[in-house]
Amino acid sequence: MLKNRTMAGVLWNFLEQLSKRGISIAVTLLLARLLLPEDFGLLAMMSVFVTIASVLMDSGLKQAVIRKKNAQQADYNTAFYANILVGILSYSILYISAPWISSFYDEPRLVLLIRVAGLLVIINSFQIVQSAILSRKLNFKAQLQASVPASILSGSFAVFLAYNGAGVWALVAQMMLSGLLLTIFLWRLQSWRPSLTFSWSSFKEMYSFGYKLFLASLLSHFTKNIYVLTIGSVFGTAVAGLYYFAYRLKELVVSQLVSAVQKVTFPALATMQDDNVRLKKSYRKVLRATTFVLFPCILLTASLAEPLFEFALPERWLDASIYLQIMFLASMLYPLHAINLNILKVKGRTDIYLGISVFRKFFTFFVLFISYRYGVVGILVGQIFLSIFAYIPNSYYSHKLIGYSVREQLADCASSFILSAVIFSGIYFSVQHLVWSPLVKLLFFAPLGVMLYIGLAKIFKVKAYKQIEELVRSRLKIRGIGRKYV
Repeated sequence: MLKNRTMAGVLWNFLEQLSKRGISIAVTLLLARLLLPEDFGLLAMMSVFVTIASVLMDSGLKQAVIRKKNAQQADYNTAFYANILVGILSYSILYISAPWISSFYDEPRLVLLIRVAGLLVIINSFQIVQSAILSRKLNFKAQLQASVPASILSGSFAVFLAYNGAGVWALVAQMMLSGLLLTIFLWRLQSWRPSLTFSWSSFKEMYSFGYKLFLASLLSHFTKNIYVLTIGSVFGTAVAGLYYFAYRLKELVVSQLVSAVQKVTFPALATMQDDNVRLKKSYRKVLRATTFVLFPCILLTASLAEPLFEFALPERWLDASIYLQIMFLASMLYPLHAINLNILKVKGRTDIYLGISVFRKFFTFFVLFISYRYGVVGILVGQIFLSIFAYIPNSYYSHKLIGYSVREQLADCASSFILSAVIFSGIYFSVQHLVWSPLVKLLFFAPLGVMLYIGLAKIFKVKAYKQIEELVRSRLKIRGIGRKYV
């Protein structure tokens, strides 16, 4: 039963992320045609602090609710009211701090932008428990039904505003309307409603698990955004906009695809947290499937980044294509990082999770201190080295806790990596040397790369390909279709 629910969850969540990210990429490219790098730079500067306030609002309680074995109404109530109260506190701090943030960047426009966009923190506090309950039930179909309409409506409204000269406010409106609509839709689709009870004992239990995740997440978001802080203050708003635009596209392709799998596997595998043999077996399958999908997505997009920018965007955005390519290379180990950290959460070792986060942040600041002197490209190359170094402590504890060694992890993703690297390196060099129009390069090489990858994976009988094929066939069988495969 759990296996079938997990398979359904993976499929629905993959569809959710594919739909949302496809819409988001299309909207982002449309907005880039209508807006300036400076507009994205203002959004980047503002988002640093709005994101940190959002992390403070959540405080790790969502993950605690998902992991709690026998969550009751009192637990949901406690998390719900705590999120709202902390959300109001977070927004108040953000509101008061706006003039100081504006002075740091020497950007007077940021005061009003931060005070308006910061309201998103309070709006999102009303959806945390609803989303957590749906995740506990592995009901990602409902989340798909909520998130896709929210993305379409907010994206369309943002494009309308940008077309009519709203500038950076189009981006702010997209953020806020998306959060508001998602909250409304989740409340319509999820029947749970809060009652007037609050349990201090439940709060202490959940917070004791969640606060370490909160601190780790706070450190992680601050470290990610330290790049925007540095680039914005040293190289200016426009360069920060180019960096943030590339980062946003990278997040849409990489981080969200990984989180789609993580979002499903954390609640599912939390139910077998005491069985190391099953956990290891399950995580090996998750890693194989994740890297099989993600590696070609990363390298295909990186190899076609230049013609994509030349075709879809004005020339003022072309420098961001180089940033995007290096970002993708720095993200190759991301699924391995995510899997290893997820193991720590499932095993309840949030103390180690926090310790690893502190270790990585120390090296982030060290590498950034050296690399920023070589410009934005130097900063991005530094991220590649940082990702390699950070993998060492992440993988060590997976071996210690469930016996999943570095050798086994690399073996599980080696086939996908080698196949992707060979195919898309060839495509990259072809794109660089062929004198074709950008559109022709995209239309020819994108489907060619996908067909070669899938075809060779089938010929060489790559385990991950067989695993995903069996997953899809099983799901089709459950749904009563595709009987010709059975």
